[in-house]
Amino acid sequence: MIKRRLVVISLDALGALDVPVFEKMPNFSRILSGASVCFNVSSVYPSITYPAHTSIITGCYPRKHGIINNTHFQIRRASPDWLWQRKYVKTTTLYDEVIKAGGTVAAFLWPVTARSAITWNMPEIFANRPWTNQIFTSLYNGSPAFQAVLQKKFGHIRQGRQQPALDDFVVECVKYTLKKHKPDLTLIHLTDADTQRHLHGTCSPQAMEAIARHDRRLGELLDVLDEQKMSGDTNVIVLGDHYQKDTQKAIYMNYWFLQKGWLEVRAGRLCQWQVYCKNCDGSAYVYIRKGCGHLKDAVRELLVELAADGDSGIEQVIEGRDAAAMGADAHCSFMLEARDGYYFLDSLHGPGCSVERMDDAMPGTRMYATHGYLPGKPGYQTVFIARGPDIKENVCIPSMCLVDEGPTMAHLMGVSLPGADGKVLQAIFK
Repeated sequence: MIKRRLVVISLDALGALDVPVFEKMPNFSRILSGASVCFNVSSVYPSITYPAHTSIITGCYPRKHGIINNTHFQIRRASPDWLWQRKYVKTTTLYDEVIKAGGTVAAFLWPVTARSAITWNMPEIFANRPWTNQIFTSLYNGSPAFQAVLQKKFGHIRQGRQQPALDDFVVECVKYTLKKHKPDLTLIHLTDADTQRHLHGTCSPQAMEAIARHDRRLGELLDVLDEQKMSGDTNVIVLGDHYQKDTQKAIYMNYWFLQKGWLEVRAGRLCQWQVYCKNCDGSAYVYIRKGCGHLKDAVRELLVELAADGDSGIEQVIEGRDAAAMGADAHCSFMLEARDGYYFLDSLHGPGCSVERMDDAMPGTRMYATHGYLPGKPGYQTVFIARGPDIKENVCIPSMCLVDEGPTMAHLMGVSLPGADGKVLQAIFK
């Protein structure tokens, strides 16, 4: 039996450094008043959206829940598929446990929920094949009838995946769903601030405008809870998944592997590999193909040599076993951490490229800020804000990790997450 209704609002790329900005805004102030908070939340490694959101909802590190990157290892695809579907998650989730307990769930662009058992689901997924389209892809991977109603009512707001229209569309869908269905658990993923930071920089005017838009959206959602007389029976959590750091240059590690003969290119396309670098933005996995283990010492020697050169952009070379101990993919041979101002891409064309010189031929490659870095870096923490009938007022948690959020939310709802790596934040409960 579900103990209490819960609304979770994820503001992608909202960071602890944003607190002085948003705490002065009317609706952030509204939820901060009487809330329990932590403004020192460490993300997981790699600190990118899909591993982070799956850690939030499972209470597990990526190595355990299986979402170790945003995208699949598909070296022959110019645009690899993302890990959209629930089937890739190896552990139970908060929404699974709520459904098992007889509760209902609504999810709006929450990562890695496509083809799940969620009651009312509008998953985050996009058409990545030339023979399909966005509407069909969304309907097939979510709740078709539910999404059809939302598209009919609010589709005029949406402009594909462009922000800020996308988040405005999502909020209208959430408001309608809260009024009509009153789900036990509502999961909301808003990406306006993340998008603006990628496009313009961490502290750009555009990023600050996105946070102001989030304040308005937050107010609209809180107003609906008040209007529907749901506030007294609903806990609300606002959280971030990671922060971002400004960038000036991308590192193309696969260029160096090509020079060593560990990659083979035909007609300008990669066709064979022995060693490959798979980017996670501010960090990167280095994989050595099965049967090529004899190359490991040579690969390590190259990576260490490059890291010793400050101009390479590599800050740290992490052994695979050490990366796994931090929660990353246990199958990688090495993990690379970028220096401040740098991030990784999978390109083969030269050792790297400045952001200013990139063209727009490959969307998503030119980024003036990004994430993926080691969670413990100074100024890189995110936030957790909880308010509601079961939450103590004005409790400040000194520090926590994303994996603590899932068990805490499960406890709020009267369920549990067996096998979670995180702990329940008992200090915030009445």
